[in-house]
Amino acid sequence: MRNSSYHDYDEVYGVSDEYYWGVKPSYMCLKIIELMPPDKYTRVLDIGCGEGKDSVFLARCGYDVSAFDLSDTGVEKTKKLAERANVKVNVFKANIWDYRLNDNYDILFSSGVLHYIKPELRDEVFGNYLTHTNENGLNVFNVFIKKPFITPAPENEEHSYLWSSGQLLAYYSDWYVEDFSEFVFDCNSSEVPHQHAMNSIFARKK
Repeated sequence: MRNSSYHDYDEVYGVSDEYYWGVKPSYMCLKIIELMPPDKYTRVLDIGCGEGKDSVFLARCGYDVSAFDLSDTGVEKTKKLAERANVKVNVFKANIWDYRLNDNYDILFSSGVLHYIKPELRDEVFGNYLTHTNENGLNVFNVFIKKPFITPAPENEEHSYLWSSGQLLAYYSDWYVEDFSEFVFDCNSSEVPHQHAMNSIFARKK
């Protein structure tokens, strides 16, 4: 999911039929299977699905997956990837700034996206996400965080709002936190080597 620079991502995704982010699922998907295996009907929403690698993987594992992104090209490539894998993903176009959930889900998932939520919207957005998570359901999210020892990413996106360390955890004070971590990783997006810091959370609604 990208914000006002979505046209840039449409261009990036549209350069070739290859998948910019690849098709290997996020490490978080494997943890989802461990914490809530699809041994019964389980609804998942992928918030900001990009080109669909995680959505399609989860659908292949047996979850009922919906997904959205603001990039038209990302939505189309998600559909193509699902067709290629012979699975169903209900994918649609929406903007994370103003799209609010009306249905409940067992798992809300988002990777590399939530820094596009304006800080003044975070309480409202997360209030909506928490409300529309089923009892015993999971929120599985990661966020980019600011650290003084990490140089800003070369993309220098106008509508990117890094979180503070631990800020994501504060939304889950009355949930059971299965796992929370902070880490730094290397990245080569834009073909410029750099680093990011992240927090990730796996929280269960009790």
